Amino acid sequence: MLAPIIIFAFNRPEALKRLKKSLASDYLYEESEKFVFIDGPRNENDQNKINTVVEIAQTITSNVTVSIANKGLGTSIITGVSSIFQKYEKAIILEDDLICTPNFLSYMNQALDFYEKDDRIISVCGYGLKIKRPKNYVGDVYLSGRSSSWGWATWKDRWEQIDWNMKDWKEFSSDPQKIKAFNRNGSDMFSMLKDYMEGKNKSWAIRFCYNQFKLGKYAVCPFLSKVNNEGFGEEATNCKQQYSRFKVNIDQSGDTHFSFDPQISPNKQIEKECYHYHSIKMRIYSKIRNMLRF
Repeated sequence: MLAPIIIFAFNRPEALKRLKKSLASDYLYEESEKFVFIDGPRNENDQNKINTVVEIAQTITSNVTVSIANKGLGTSIITGVSSIFQKYEKAIILEDDLICTPNFLSYMNQALDFYEKDDRIISVCGYGLKIKRPKNYVGDVYLSGRSSSWGWATWKDRWEQIDWNMKDWKEFSSDPQKIKAFNRNGSDMFSMLKDYMEGKNKSWAIRFCYNQFKLGKYAVCPFLSKVNNEGFGEEATNCKQQYSRFKVNIDQSGDTHFSFDPQISPNKQIEKECYHYHSIKMRIYSKIRNMLRF
């Protein structure tokens, strides 16, 4: 059974059109069940755009849920995905600023089926960083201690393990060794989580990644990314910069069958490359690029 596709949208009709167009080029699109959740307006200026987004969403599926109030992306995703898992055992999740390759759904469904019984895996990511495949490496994917929110999937039993309320925050935040270990997945991890706890962001993704760390689980990521994020710019919810340090090799192969290693394990070389993208050095470089707008 194919995993249902859950799309989260807000006030960007052109973005949703582009996402729909990219998904429609996938041969599994028509036979996949689809759900669209649209967040409510923050102000009067949002309403007209949201009305247009609703019209586009209704050309994708009849399963359209429109919020009256503005929940914010974090709450929208947590409540929306949780509602779908009342009926389904797995799901593919997308935001409206993403563009998918024609083999995105094939990859996601095959990976979901292959790793369903592997309790080490918490998510399947469609987005993959520009990581060099090590010599003699087996398979089209690698393991990461950090899930990506840019086109991903998970299973009901993994989703239900997440503590969204961060009940152990006090204990964790006072343990330097645990903080250091968490930051091995990126120098920004603890600071983002701390910002959430202090009300400076509303991220669901950093809480998901923290629970992934706490549970000792991995994300499966592709060497050739099946997703490109176009959500950089002034209208973006979380990524307002123009320059992105998250470079990808987009999958242009057209392949619809993928190689997964049942003995997959973390790779030191890959872990080092992944950390580089989230290192302090790269973050500073990225900020300078965006300040100078080049």
